[in-house]
Amino acid sequence: MRKHYLIEVAQNDQLVVFCPPAILKEKELKRIAFGSRSIEVDFIPHPDQDDRISISREIQQALQYPSFNIPLHVFCANQSLIIGPLVGIFTAGFTSLPLEPFGDRTQFFSKLLSVNKMVGALPFVFGEQQIDWDLGTIEGYFYHNNSWETVEIPFPNVIYDRLPNRRSENNPRLIKVRERLQKEYLIPWYNPGFFNKLEIHERLIQDETVSKFLPDTLPFTSFSSIETMLSTYGHVFIKPKNGSLGIGVHQIIYDKHSDVYYCRFQDTSNVNRLRKFSSLESLMGNVFANQSLEKMLVQQGINLLRTESRSIDFRVHTNKDDMGNWHVSAIAAKIAGPGSVTTHSRSGGDIKTIEETFPNEECSLYSQRLSDAALLLSSAMDRHVEGIIGEIGFDLGIDRNGEVWLFEANSKPGRTIFTHPELKEFDLLTRKLSIAFAVFLTEQSLLHPEELIQ
Repeated sequence: MRKHYLIEVAQNDQLVVFCPPAILKEKELKRIAFGSRSIEVDFIPHPDQDDRISISREIQQALQYPSFNIPLHVFCANQSLIIGPLVGIFTAGFTSLPLEPFGDRTQFFSKLLSVNKMVGALPFVFGEQQIDWDLGTIEGYFYHNNSWETVEIPFPNVIYDRLPNRRSENNPRLIKVRERLQKEYLIPWYNPGFFNKLEIHERLIQDETVSKFLPDTLPFTSFSSIETMLSTYGHVFIKPKNGSLGIGVHQIIYDKHSDVYYCRFQDTSNVNRLRKFSSLESLMGNVFANQSLEKMLVQQGINLLRTESRSIDFRVHTNKDDMGNWHVSAIAAKIAGPGSVTTHSRSGGDIKTIEETFPNEECSLYSQRLSDAALLLSSAMDRHVEGIIGEIGFDLGIDRNGEVWLFEANSKPGRTIFTHPELKEFDLLTRKLSIAFAVFLTEQSLLHPEELIQ
């Protein structure tokens, strides 16, 4: 287990750092660093403390180190002692409200930053407007003593991407910020970008370790492709390539006995609908009249496990830890609302623990199969998707034969499942791991920077 050290600030102006002897053993250190700031100092073994590092007020000011009394990690590289990591969480959508600087996402960020002492890191939130490129500083938002405060700090060791939507992700100004921090300042940037469903499918389908989990999926090209899949699978899903929250998902069912087509979807008033048509052309012309079908994909329907005639799928979170290893950090069952095409809560779906959903033997079996699949898929996405991935939210299904299927992978998974009281501890675990991964990235950037260049 990695050790954390308390950073004390002594009321003197000497450029001297008192350090535990174990850190100084067989190391020639000449500088101390925090984020992008460093200063040349003398190192002296701490006479009676092995769990803290003492710096002077002069060093604190030179490093722009905020004394929040947070135990931190230390890293030794290039004759420097680096304290941190300083973790920048990049986002957009700031408000002018001091108590809610990020609007309805303020509570999420306050909970995310509150893991700092447990993880041994110093996370803060910032956007493009908080950056001073000339000074090389950021006016970062810190959550300290249950309130928000801004502190001027150096550029961080790593950046965690929490842009809220695809619109902000595609903003040219924000793209330039990311490119500049990555390329000019060589700051590792993790979890960049929302996933495109079809691109993920096309990359994973070529990997034999995970291709068995992928349902037949095609870009929409013609009615005949839908007819072919309907004749094979009986029902299909049509969904946006870049959709989220189950918005825009339609299920088409062909009843070969009566030769009719059914379409299940949620209308613009969030009402679940089931409509009947005599032909596929009639269905498409009515239901998709105002939609761009070239932005859609068609996916094989799966006969999922059900409870009380309602379909079940699963949200499985995976995270990398401070050693860069994948873990399953949460599993929840999502049960479709009556008449709903998806299991999302906005469509009347329910969230349950897997233990609530199945008897003991089935619970153990399904948990293991979901975990095994999620870890294989996480490793495969590492291999085939650009950028540094630290967390994924998978939407997985299990069919009536017990086989696991991947419906979607989310780079910035929603946290609705954690409203369930039995999943609170997993909420904390996912937050801890999402910041702990920054510890691993900081160490890699210092010791093996070539491995982080994408």
